[in-house]
Amino acid sequence: MTVPNKRSLDTLGEIFRFAVGRFRSVRLAYGHGTTNARDEAAFLVLEALRLPIDRLDPYLALRPTAAERARLLTLIDARVSLRLPAPYLVGAAYMHGVRFHADRRALIPRSFIGDMLADGILPIGDAGKVRHVLDLCTGSGSLAILAALTFPRARIDAADLSVGALALARRNVASHRLGDRIALHRGDLFAPLQGRRYDLILSNPPYVDARAMAKLPPEYRHEPRMALAAGDDGLDLARRILAEAPRHLSKEGALICEIGRGRARLEAAFPRLSFLWLDTEQSEGEVFWIARKDLVSS
Repeated sequence: MTVPNKRSLDTLGEIFRFAVGRFRSVRLAYGHGTTNARDEAAFLVLEALRLPIDRLDPYLALRPTAAERARLLTLIDARVSLRLPAPYLVGAAYMHGVRFHADRRALIPRSFIGDMLADGILPIGDAGKVRHVLDLCTGSGSLAILAALTFPRARIDAADLSVGALALARRNVASHRLGDRIALHRGDLFAPLQGRRYDLILSNPPYVDARAMAKLPPEYRHEPRMALAAGDDGLDLARRILAEAPRHLSKEGALICEIGRGRARLEAAFPRLSFLWLDTEQSEGEVFWIARKDLVSS
């Protein structure tokens, strides 16, 4: 691909191709909503101009104003020089077409649980019967919001230890006008939720082990460490969630939890538990489902 120089960047298509070339030349790390240079560049230029992010082709001939062009080139330079993930640069991230405010107070929204909620592949017979949901380690509030959209009759509690993350979650909840259904709580896991029981507990907790933390690409080091690190084996939070979840699940309730690549370690640590592993097109063995009855009978 021929990469234009800055002097010839008159159209959005030329700026896009310039961004792709820059991104490829420095081997950026992806994984915050995109997986390659082309998708990252397309997201960056479209979101920066607040254009629909699903298709770039209709806008390739668009001629940005001088101010817009300067902003785009500044963002491209920042993506390369600072190694900031694109969602932090433009202040937004998307999951299945749902837009969330994103900044460095919380992990950039991404979760295979979000995919499962959006695609309706959770082992739940009637979504209308789910009335009480808890999102542990809610961060920006993205999973709580997706759960509210998936279970229209449910009330959602969302908990996090970070004051900054909860402030961002509050902004996202307000943007989606879900303040009457989503309640935010500050505290360590279940601590602020004593006495409450749920039909479904979902959690995308910190699960990066010490070795992986030491090797994180620069992009991931811009995210809050407390939202990633989970001890030597990555299971510090998962252990506590499994131990405490039965007291907060209804009789027919269940827990769904994302643990990254910790499946083998988790199964070795809890050999008596019957985990059901749920997969997506992009993941295998990274999210488990377990019913309360299986937690208490082990």
